[in-house]
Amino acid sequence: MPTPNPAFVPPATQTSRPDLQGTFGMAAATHWIATATAQSVLERGGNAFDAAVAGAFVLHVVEPHLNGPGGDLTAVFATASDPTPVVLVGQGPAPAGATPEHYRAEGLDLVPGSGALAATVPGAVDAWLLLLRDHGTWELADVLAPAIGYARDGHPVAAGVVRTITAVQGLFRDHWPTSAAQWLPGGTAPVPGDLVRNEALAAVLDRLLDAGDGSGSRTARIDAARSEWAEGFVAEAIDRFVREPHRHASGSDHAGVVRASDLAAFRASYEPAATTEFRGCTIAKTGPWGQGPALLQTLRLLEPLDDALLDPSTSVGAHTIVEAQKLAMADREAFYGDGDVPLDVLLSDAYTDVRRALISERASAELRPGTIAGVERAMPPARTSYSAGEGAGLGEPTVQVARDTERAPVAPVAPVEDRGEPFVAPDGETRGDTCHIDVVDRWGNIVSATPSGGWLQSSPTIPELGFCLGTRLQMTWLEPGTASTLRPGERPRTTLTPTLVLRDGVPVAAVGSPGGDQQDQWQLLFLLRWIVGGYTPQQAIDAPALHTTSFPGSFWPRTCEPAGLVVEDRLGDDVIAELEARGHVVTRAGDWSLGRLSCVTRDPATGVLGAAANPRGAQGYAAGR
Repeated sequence: MPTPNPAFVPPATQTSRPDLQGTFGMAAATHWIATATAQSVLERGGNAFDAAVAGAFVLHVVEPHLNGPGGDLTAVFATASDPTPVVLVGQGPAPAGATPEHYRAEGLDLVPGSGALAATVPGAVDAWLLLLRDHGTWELADVLAPAIGYARDGHPVAAGVVRTITAVQGLFRDHWPTSAAQWLPGGTAPVPGDLVRNEALAAVLDRLLDAGDGSGSRTARIDAARSEWAEGFVAEAIDRFVREPHRHASGSDHAGVVRASDLAAFRASYEPAATTEFRGCTIAKTGPWGQGPALLQTLRLLEPLDDALLDPSTSVGAHTIVEAQKLAMADREAFYGDGDVPLDVLLSDAYTDVRRALISERASAELRPGTIAGVERAMPPARTSYSAGEGAGLGEPTVQVARDTERAPVAPVAPVEDRGEPFVAPDGETRGDTCHIDVVDRWGNIVSATPSGGWLQSSPTIPELGFCLGTRLQMTWLEPGTASTLRPGERPRTTLTPTLVLRDGVPVAAVGSPGGDQQDQWQLLFLLRWIVGGYTPQQAIDAPALHTTSFPGSFWPRTCEPAGLVVEDRLGDDVIAELEARGHVVTRAGDWSLGRLSCVTRDPATGVLGAAANPRGAQGYAAGR
């Protein structure tokens, strides 16, 4: 067990769940059925990649409000034979027809947060199949069997799924009848515990398996399924369906632009991870086409500071951490995208030292990106509000809630957006959550993966497929010249950001979280408490969380809250008051509302494995032995 750092507030002596330890294998995910599925694969001789893929396809079924086959994923992994961290790229690009000119001709000034106009090329399924082909050992039929079973025979639906369906049932009835047919059986929303089925999705997975019949090898069977997905009936069904105009988050009706040719042109791939050193550890993330390097920049800003300034549970620590995050997120807005990003400069000592000097005793309400010689980008608009008229809706799940009812007994008409706890408003507007899975096996294979997109509330269900398309294009701008302006064939700057941690070049942890723009903010708290504070993984996950909203959100309607800071009440009245005195505009989010983390760990010296999971929301779980 680690030794607590006396510079940090002591961790709680009683954790919400045990810190799991063993030597055989560990899995942790945002839904207990996915965790159990992954662990069952390990128990039957599969490796971490077999287990992760099996668990991920189950997540499509049991967390359909947080991810789906029409969505995307990123993962960071390492194999037992090669500890070098590698990124699995399951983020599809913008379709060929997705140009800013087309959207403006449709009367839009933002990519909508729902509907097929917001869809990238689906990337998740091909990415999982690629990982299974290259690093798994099981046959595809065995890996898909649990997902097919739960889709065809049903699974007890979780309360979070029911809340989402209930919130958007009016949208489904009035505008998306194919979604109503799938998610409102008998015309009403299910109740928690009801068996929910998706026979169309089960049939899709069966047809992917059928495509490999007669192939001579395991690899060939998986490749046949990949080809069928990208070039066969799935692509054709998507193409046909999106041509019909339907309601979008803008409150207006539009047809989609993704075509079968877009799916045929895409295949998932691998990339080297972006890394930086922090307190004796190597932190591995996606490249700057995702938001992952913003965590690396934040760690570089915090690296030389006194330990007492890195404790999120104190006012000075929380302030310092949040101010560093604001600087990194401003750079994200200025520089990150699927193009030429000067990441070496952004992570350099000279640049970081200049940026660190901007951290003062007061909370900044400004968006302050750095300057890099020879690099000029237009900055996207920093709106504090946005009105798109009646019928607006749907981004990536986050809560809009009125907090602190004792102090404000009358709820405001328009709830306050805190980008924290998962929630879907009656008009469908959702932001800030997804799902996650981590697996490590006894051989040392390890993977951290964040699948997302294609939520049941993203766009209308494609009836013959049983799923809908994602909305990742809402992370692009229609304004010209920004680092993340919409460009056909390029990836949107995704928020999906799993993490691998290495010591002495060997992986020791896989960690990640749902949460949109908060994913790396919450992971930073974990890393600081675990690496610097000496907390156990479960103690670090349980500890009070916070995050800033003082930058343009990645999800429609892309607003910011200058100096905004969202905290769990467990941070304490005194600490919260001190943060307000420093100028932070604080939103209290309740005691257990922020953070969706899970992790698995491995001690290379002993082979001891570990796992921990988030108690918030009563859905995530870890298992292992």
